[in-house]
Amino acid sequence: MKEESFKTKEISLAEFEGIRIGHASDEEAATGCTVLIAEEGMAAAVDIRGGGPASRESALLEPLASTEMIHAIVLSGGSAFGLEAGCGAAKFLEEKGVGFETGYAKVPLICQSCIYDLGIGRADVRPDLQMGYLACQDAYERDQRTAMGNVGAGTGATVGKAMGAERMMKSGLGSYAVQAGELKVGALVVVNALGDIYDSKTHEKIAGMRNAKGDGFEDGEQALLSGIAQQEGDNLFTANTTIGIVICNADLNKMQLKRVASASHNGYARTIRPVHTSADGDSIYAAAVGSSRINANVDMVSLLAVHAMENAVKQMRSISAKSLQQEYRLRKIFYKG
Repeated sequence: MKEESFKTKEISLAEFEGIRIGHASDEEAATGCTVLIAEEGMAAAVDIRGGGPASRESALLEPLASTEMIHAIVLSGGSAFGLEAGCGAAKFLEEKGVGFETGYAKVPLICQSCIYDLGIGRADVRPDLQMGYLACQDAYERDQRTAMGNVGAGTGATVGKAMGAERMMKSGLGSYAVQAGELKVGALVVVNALGDIYDSKTHEKIAGMRNAKGDGFEDGEQALLSGIAQQEGDNLFTANTTIGIVICNADLNKMQLKRVASASHNGYARTIRPVHTSADGDSIYAAAVGSSRINANVDMVSLLAVHAMENAVKQMRSISAKSLQQEYRLRKIFYKG
């Protein structure tokens, strides 16, 4: 069915109320972080697939947890080291008077997920307290809701790693948003997958593992199935994890948002092959934002969330190499050897 049949239209993340988005990047070290802030709080949930997540305060988002709102979601590089960026976000928001009132202090409630990018630039430089603080500062000063590409948490992202670093390709951060009637749903994603990236409509491979000559693509999924990757790849299953956020203006509770987050993984499955491996800590947050949330059917929100996420993943094509020649130039900057 054509998209027009749903009477949907593409919009910008800038059209969502009640949020700010900021980034901090270190292009030389090839790492960074991205923060989504909701000063008045946002109901949220998370669904984690794969075997290697690095995360902060995920338990807050469980339906049985007493906290109904959080104040920020941080996406970062640096693997588990990058969790320090969340402390920088907490420091900044405390200074702004944003947080859960305890009677003694306002405590910003911040959730976070990280990608592994330590092998791309400098392993000794990771998102830290200062970088988390700067990302929040960026959110207030510039509010970069439309920024995509080699920015923030996407600075060290790569794809197509079934045969190791020699065959992988630069990726980054993508976003997409859609509106149907009054309902708005958007997605922000850092694509750092073991697998390759495909256009879900044309089935064309748009990024991923390259062949031995470097002049075309090779099927990473087939390499894994045939056992070639295990024989020739170096440290295959360490440098992965695709992390994302789905936002909506629907009045949903944590249980409903958990369903939306779970469904949104279909957006990954439509575009990433293979997906959710034991080395991918693939995670998706779902959040209800803004002060004027509308009544909406959770299944309708989920359908739009899948649509937004699969298109957000594909947006990394515009900021990764437009050709294999450009990719070689990127390799000189981001990859060793």
